Amino acid sequence: MKVKILVIDDNEQDRKIITRFFTKANYGEIFTAESCKEGIERAESVNPDLVIIDTMLPDGEGFDVCRKIREKYGSAKPKIIVTTGSIDAIDAVKARKAGADDYCVKTSDCSCLLKAAKKFI
Repeated sequence: MKVKILVIDDNEQDRKIITRFFTKANYGEIFTAESCKEGIERAESVNPDLVIIDTMLPDGEGFDVCRKIREKYGSAKPKIIVTTGSIDAIDAVKARKAGADDYCVKTSDCSCLLKAAKKFI
């Protein structure tokens, strides 16, 4: 069974990199969104198994998207990984409080992200 992954990130290059790595790893169908609003709408329409959310989006914080998805679906599914391009210990705490299952710093090889995803899918 192929899984559905939703990547919510306003940076087009980051979306492409993440999509490429998950596609190469044969993880399943990848969907993308560029904003909080679009991400929440896409989560409702796609019903993903895994959501990868950037911390900073043009219309708000990824933590808010995480909270809204958790409020709607509960903690069983989808699994949520919050990502960021900056290393800030407080973001990991905020991610957990928002309901994220994991937190990763973005890297160009997506190794942290792929490793985190393996735990859930």
